[in-house]
Amino acid sequence: MRRDSRLSGVLHVLLHMAEFETPVTSERLAMVMQTNPVVVRRIMGGLRDLSLVTSEKGHGGGWSLSCDLDRITLHDVYLALGAPEIFAMGHRNAFPACLVEQAVNAALATAFEDAERLLLARLGDVTLGQLSVDFHARLSKRETNRKEARPDGA
Repeated sequence: MRRDSRLSGVLHVLLHMAEFETPVTSERLAMVMQTNPVVVRRIMGGLRDLSLVTSEKGHGGGWSLSCDLDRITLHDVYLALGAPEIFAMGHRNAFPACLVEQAVNAALATAFEDAERLLLARLGDVTLGQLSVDFHARLSKRETNRKEARPDGA
């Protein structure tokens, strides 16, 4: 079964957008996501509906973040995507006549609900600002490692 990677992709795009001081076009964002600009516009529309991004038409237009990265949680972005199903697993039969299968479904339903509640809470605890700090720390470390690897130390 194919995994839904939209949340990861959109977070990636939003962090790239944060690095630009001017609006970013759907075409440029599509290159980052390796997809079609139409897909980007559809996804960004959901983000705009929740006031996470704005869009400007015409020359010099594009998409911009509409609030500080520290105010946008991963849960906000998840909701902007339409709150997709968290788990690909499910019941073999939603309304089984078999009592054994009913017991299995009850146990799985509880486990899925607990796991989903925990994951959604964690998504609410993490902001794009935290991801940006992590990105910049990784970038700085990479640049330091490259300088140290040069024979002339420059």
